[in-house]
Amino acid sequence: MIVRPRQKTTESQNKAVEAALKTARTKEEYQRAQAVWLRVSLGMRAAEISKILGIHRASVWRIHSRFFKDGAKMLASDPHGGRHRENVSPSEEKSLLEPFVQRAERSGVISVAGIKQAYEKEVGRKVPKSTVYRMLERHGWRKLAPRPSHPDGDPAAQESFKKTSR
Repeated sequence: MIVRPRQKTTESQNKAVEAALKTARTKEEYQRAQAVWLRVSLGMRAAEISKILGIHRASVWRIHSRFFKDGAKMLASDPHGGRHRENVSPSEEKSLLEPFVQRAERSGVISVAGIKQAYEKEVGRKVPKSTVYRMLERHGWRKLAPRPSHPDGDPAAQESFKKTSR
């Protein structure tokens, strides 16, 4: 079996790893720092580290590789998520909805078709209705509709039924 020579760490890297252990905010950050710390301070192999930390050996190799490639900054995690495929920013959405808010305050009823046209004009291409509905939901809008009632229903008969049904 051929074993590569182990990479040496500098004193500043060792201090950065120890600092990362103290400042880790998530479990993943702490495990990453532990994986590097166990290697640089105790000289453990990836198989031993993976058993101790409960992560796969390949993950330990990946952590070590990234540490020696990118340095101690890889120990802090980047924020996940975000609106990577957004058409317009939330502030632009708000300004797009502003005239519709004023119109809704006056008349009380707004159709989604008009908002969709304005949105498509802003974006410069066609978008599905679901995009507009999700935007409206993000900004606290909701669909108001009257409760359904039967066209032949008699409100007086319904009231008398409620009173005499028991």
